[in-house]
Amino acid sequence: MNRQELIRQVKEKKNYLCIGLDTDIDKLPKHLQGNQQAVFEFNKAIIDATKDFCVSYKINTAFYEAMGIKGWEALEQTVDYIPSTHFKIADAKRGDIGNTSAQYAKTFFEVYNFDAVTVAPYMGEDSVRPFLEYENKWTIVLGLTSNKGSEDFQQLVVRTESEEFLSEITLGHHHTQQYLYEKVMQQIAGWGTPENLMFVVGATKAAQLQQIRKAYTEHFFLVPGVGSQGGSLAEVSRAALHADGGLLVNVSRAIIYAGTDECFAEDAMTIARQYHDEMNILFDEVLPSL
Repeated sequence: MNRQELIRQVKEKKNYLCIGLDTDIDKLPKHLQGNQQAVFEFNKAIIDATKDFCVSYKINTAFYEAMGIKGWEALEQTVDYIPSTHFKIADAKRGDIGNTSAQYAKTFFEVYNFDAVTVAPYMGEDSVRPFLEYENKWTIVLGLTSNKGSEDFQQLVVRTESEEFLSEITLGHHHTQQYLYEKVMQQIAGWGTPENLMFVVGATKAAQLQQIRKAYTEHFFLVPGVGSQGGSLAEVSRAALHADGGLLVNVSRAIIYAGTDECFAEDAMTIARQYHDEMNILFDEVLPSL
């Protein structure tokens, strides 16, 4: 799905909800326990119930990898079942030396046909570049995440140094300070374009999100942390919505585990509809002011 199609989906539906299919086999309703196809049957029911109220689904691959081959089979079935009208994200957080990243990119873009994959940028450009080389595919790079551990590295203050000529014969240095995540995002933005590059910015960092939007006016942001992690949909929307939408707000547990019995899909639909309706209101509120 290219940028224009994603924008069309968001604007026509006035919706930017991404539902995370972080399906934990230990949390499935009792009536599905023991079913050989339990994970896929659960996902299928969630998709059927919620597809009218979202524009995207995100599959956290860890929950599937932990089940071995059966997990990968459930992942493949799920990806194939998601409608083509919906943006499909592999939340895999990959990133390695170039030839290894090329295989990761092939896995998620060719073998499983995701639209996007999340990538960890710690190893630098050659670990990200193979993902960016795919046409009409998206690389979603970790920027500022919503977990407390983001303080360990992402929010470290680093000093940058730029040279400037103070006179014809004297070379001086100008020092500025910025957070490490700002430096990382600044550099990565030059590797791709708003057509193929998104950033992950956590919903619990609403103040920083507003500043990040000012720096990256055209990029889409994948925003986790709304719902169970305590992020505010209204704050996120007011901080980062733009004329093209520009947001995919991910909600996982609050939707897929809204119910625990045979009516789990209906309960998920109810919560997804609530987010959908709130987004419709926020879309009409925020967009005219831009």
